[in-house]
Amino acid sequence: MSPDRQTGSPDETLSGGHTVEFPGGYTRSTGPVIGRFLTELRDGRIVGVRARSGRVLVPPTEYDPHDGSPVTGEFVEVGPAGTVTTWTWVAQPRPAHPFTRPFAWALILLDGADTPLVHALDLGPDSGPAPPRRLRTGLRVRPRLRDERVGDITDIACFRPEVDRITAPTRLDYTIRAGPALTRYLDAQLEGRILGMRSRHGTVYVPLRDVDPTDGSPGTEEVELPDTGVLTMFSVNHVPDPRAPEVPFVTGYVRLDGADVDLLALIGRVEPSRVRTGMRVRAEWLPPEERSRTRPSIRWFVPAEKGEDDR
Repeated sequence: MSPDRQTGSPDETLSGGHTVEFPGGYTRSTGPVIGRFLTELRDGRIVGVRARSGRVLVPPTEYDPHDGSPVTGEFVEVGPAGTVTTWTWVAQPRPAHPFTRPFAWALILLDGADTPLVHALDLGPDSGPAPPRRLRTGLRVRPRLRDERVGDITDIACFRPEVDRITAPTRLDYTIRAGPALTRYLDAQLEGRILGMRSRHGTVYVPLRDVDPTDGSPGTEEVELPDTGVLTMFSVNHVPDPRAPEVPFVTGYVRLDGADVDLLALIGRVEPSRVRTGMRVRAEWLPPEERSRTRPSIRWFVPAEKGEDDR
């Protein structure tokens, strides 16, 4: 022990920094139980020891901490996967910590063990000051062993979550060839009109189609519908969509006045918390210069009743 700094004056508290160090390291014997654990760890396995009670202790000890009885000497391979039983997030790692970026200390109950092992849990290079949402009690994890192992607890570099999801690029390019009915439907929308079809059963379908989907019979009449209706059901979406200006946004089914089936549409200019089934809505059309024959010309449906607009 050697002082490395001293301060003091009549008006200051006398203090000094000290360092405790064993040059070359402190050597101790491991004993048969911990030695077996470290030897197995060096060889890439994790073992525990069975106590007289039948419990498997990991890391193993020579005596059961529950009642002080000697353990049986039966070693049991456990893991390598395990479950996080509790954790604490380290937002600002210290110099002696295993990572320079935020990580977690966690108690991990390895499969087959009855006592948890404390170790570092790495949630990835994108971890920030706040704990990631995926970090939770019950998270399944696996150890990452070092390539060069020496028989030390640090032979386990860390634990990492099991792979339970992937994100793959998804894109499908395809071409829709509009039939006569869809072509007329889109052409009418250029003029701010909505067309439907009346079947021989009297059912009014929208968008316009050539045949009744229930029996394939030709439609009997083309019907122009108003751009007002009732919201029959809806959902609040929290996943970004290029059609919506912001998140969360609302999609819903609109039953146009005079129609017998619903249109799926965006619902706009209303707070999601104020949207309700049965709400009267009207179409908000794109400006004429933005309309196209290749996509719907209705931007979204908005509340039609006085006092419901809140944006």
